[in-house]
Amino acid sequence: MSRKIAILTSGGDAPGLNAVIRAVVRTANFYGLEVVGFKRGYRGLIDNDFISLSSNDVSGFLNKGGTFLLTSREPRFNEYQYRKIAYENLKKQNIEALFVVGGNGSFQGAFKFSKEFDIPVIGIPKTIDNDTYGTDYTIGFDTAINTAVEAIEKIKDTTMSHERIFVVEVMGRKSGFIALETGIAVGADCVLIPEYPHPLHKVVETIINAKKRGKNFFLIVLAEGVAKAQEFSKVLEKELNKYGDFGEVRYSVLGYIQRGGSPSAYDRVMASRFGVFAVKEYLNGNKNFMVSFEKGNILSKPLEVSFGKIKKPSLEEFEIANILNY
Repeated sequence: MSRKIAILTSGGDAPGLNAVIRAVVRTANFYGLEVVGFKRGYRGLIDNDFISLSSNDVSGFLNKGGTFLLTSREPRFNEYQYRKIAYENLKKQNIEALFVVGGNGSFQGAFKFSKEFDIPVIGIPKTIDNDTYGTDYTIGFDTAINTAVEAIEKIKDTTMSHERIFVVEVMGRKSGFIALETGIAVGADCVLIPEYPHPLHKVVETIINAKKRGKNFFLIVLAEGVAKAQEFSKVLEKELNKYGDFGEVRYSVLGYIQRGGSPSAYDRVMASRFGVFAVKEYLNGNKNFMVSFEKGNILSKPLEVSFGKIKKPSLEEFEIANILNY
């Protein structure tokens, strides 16, 4: 009987998920392992909804966004009775290890599952927010940044042509990585993120000073966790017009386009490296770990490293954004 592993994608989608699946399947096949893919994350594990995956089955997916295995957030997995059903489904298939492509919540569920039923679990980090603690990079982040930059550059053309102030809201309820990287890349006048509060009077002061220097268009990149662009633009407009005729402050919300699209070359390469490393590390005897990218190296860390800790953008990078908008 050949050895068999399983893989699933859990939580929010991110560009590069299919590239990870492809890498895990092809590496496993290369070393003589069979692979089963469970559909819709932990929901498929509970419902025993799976497909067999061979190297041929994952052809043509490297450049595709989303996940062909589908994904979901499954509240039933929080209950022991359903985790037990999931374990029994794995045992029926003689599956020896579970590879989970997910973020913080997915990893916590996987960790509890592995402890209760003594089955190896390997975590591969993905989220466009890049906020998983214990790794410098998560799959999908680079593509999300490129998507946001491309969209904002188009908005910027209108901002310049009409000499307007524009607030662009990007994703990041608790994390400012997308806003900060995007803001630097597009030359935003202000970048507002949850981790480093920037008071309204400072935003107003920045715009007034820039106008005194002769600038007639202004761009603010706002993480959704700070405020909603619609509300913030109204407040900013009211405050600015106390100091002169700044006109109407427009806004745009980029939304879910940041989670879709063909993964960038960087995300394809990183997803491939993460997937190959995960399988090889498991075959070398490592169990219950997450793949981590740290200081340019791919390595393994205990799954629980990512729990209960907050990963923040560096203060140095935030200061860079502030220096460059001077």
